[in-house]
Amino acid sequence: MTQTFKIAVIGAGMAGLSAAGALAQAGHEVVLFDKSRGSGGRMSSKRTESGDLDMGAQYFTARDHHFRNALQEWMNRGWVAQWSPRLFVKNDSDLVESPDDQQRFVGTPRMTSLSRGLLEGLTLVSQTRIDSLRQIADDLWELVDDNGGTHGPFNRVVVAAPAPQAVPLLSSATQLAQAASQIEMQPGWTLALAFAQPLDTAVEACFVRAGDLDWISRNSSKPGRQGLDSWILQSSTRWAMGNLDTNKQEVGNRLRAAFADVLGLDLPTPVYEHAHRWLYARSPATCNWGALAAPEKGLYVCGDWCLGGRLENAWLSGQQAAHTLLERK
Repeated sequence: MTQTFKIAVIGAGMAGLSAAGALAQAGHEVVLFDKSRGSGGRMSSKRTESGDLDMGAQYFTARDHHFRNALQEWMNRGWVAQWSPRLFVKNDSDLVESPDDQQRFVGTPRMTSLSRGLLEGLTLVSQTRIDSLRQIADDLWELVDDNGGTHGPFNRVVVAAPAPQAVPLLSSATQLAQAASQIEMQPGWTLALAFAQPLDTAVEACFVRAGDLDWISRNSSKPGRQGLDSWILQSSTRWAMGNLDTNKQEVGNRLRAAFADVLGLDLPTPVYEHAHRWLYARSPATCNWGALAAPEKGLYVCGDWCLGGRLENAWLSGQQAAHTLLERK
């Protein structure tokens, strides 16, 4: 490599971490920016006295051989373990066990263990929301945050934010902004519960095919978890769209009732409860872009939404964005 770039990556979820890691490994100076306190994006976990609770992605799968190679390294480092829950399906009337051969993986002892592992050796500027990009020369960009502060200059910028948040950052690259504006990411509500005594059920994971819920997992059944009997409930997209502004207490009441109905149990009062709204919870499986680029401007875009969702696709999209940048130089 004959030239070293200073590169900004906006978004420290899986796509941003993937791109940043590949670019740093190639010898470039990389700075990650994220509006949250840490890394991980939708790999979010909440640390509580009741245990660590995975509030975002519940598990991930691995199909691509490049991703599987990376996964093996993460497992060797202890960041990830396989999770083989007793799996059920709830349809209109029945709750039935439904085992399958799908390998599922989780961060251990929490989902954010993976993102924190991938962050090792990288520079993260947290709690900083980047609102706009300002081109100050042909090969230089400044980042402007929501307080009016500036960061940079940078030779290249990788935008690894959800599509609706990426659009305003791409105003100087019309084609990229138009592509991102086509993506309507779907919302979701997550409810975490913890109980003093384990619930009397064999269910450890459940796909819900009818009603207000989409997914249930016994969070405490995942490898490395400690603490009380904890559960994660994720709403259906339809329900979330109709309840975007419903207060958290009511969300908890309604999703708890749906949970009790799925399990056929009278639930005890939880000792811990927390609801979180995700405005951009899911990416529709409609795109196969991989990553987007305006190399003449030094702008690159990645995210799971570029490949139709899934954590694996977020990693692949970040890799593609990095490789495209490296090939251009």
